[in-house]
Amino acid sequence: MNLLTNLNFFFVLFFLFVIYSSTFTASSLSHSKPEDEDFGYTEGSSNGPENWWRLNPKWRVCGKGKRQSPIDLSDKVVHEFPQLGKLQKYYKPAPALLKNMGHAIMVQWNGNAGQLIINGTSYKLIQCHWHTPSEHTFNGTKFELELHVVHQNSKGEIAVIGIWYKIGRPDGLLSKLLKNLQSLGEKDIDLGVINPGMMEFGCRKYYRYVGSLTTPPCTEGVVWTIVQKVKTVSKEQLRALKEAVHHVSRLSNKVYH
Repeated sequence: MNLLTNLNFFFVLFFLFVIYSSTFTASSLSHSKPEDEDFGYTEGSSNGPENWWRLNPKWRVCGKGKRQSPIDLSDKVVHEFPQLGKLQKYYKPAPALLKNMGHAIMVQWNGNAGQLIINGTSYKLIQCHWHTPSEHTFNGTKFELELHVVHQNSKGEIAVIGIWYKIGRPDGLLSKLLKNLQSLGEKDIDLGVINPGMMEFGCRKYYRYVGSLTTPPCTEGVVWTIVQKVKTVSKEQLRALKEAVHHVSRLSNKVYH
């Protein structure tokens, strides 16, 4: 049975691992600047994903971990858990910065931009960033783009909402950021107040599993929620994201995707 096409399913859950407690440092969320990084995304390269664990003793879990992300979401192993309910997200406008991290473009909120509630626990919205192509796959298929919306609770534990994109109509948040993306270099851009609610995505159907950060140090214990509905992004917006990342990659003489 294909859960994606069965309208009788109100919620879907992809369950792989038992949730366990893990503490993260602030640097795990903020990431480092490109000049401080030694990892890339080119498969088969000396600093590619399969070698991250060899580059830094603190990154050993990237190769030795048991709950590593991203994963392929297969509808053959999905189980329904209606008791999860819809996503409880309560976002509000807050000051934000646009950052080029060398491997991803990030919007970082400074102040109270709202929260996500999971099992009664509040996770504060910290930032969102884009990966192209998608990191998670569905039945082995990649999407054009994947947005990660990152949250952290009072214990330092992380919860991330993942949203897939295909080519189509422009995305609302990226439309607002387009001119800034086209001028973004190594310096952060003050965006003023940005409403996270512009990240419109369905909250009734999703997959959930416990994995890890998808970049070094690949820390495990991250609660992942992957939204079932695939959103759209325009070719112009996708090109702006890619060109902004590649600009800083060239300046730092490193290869990122």
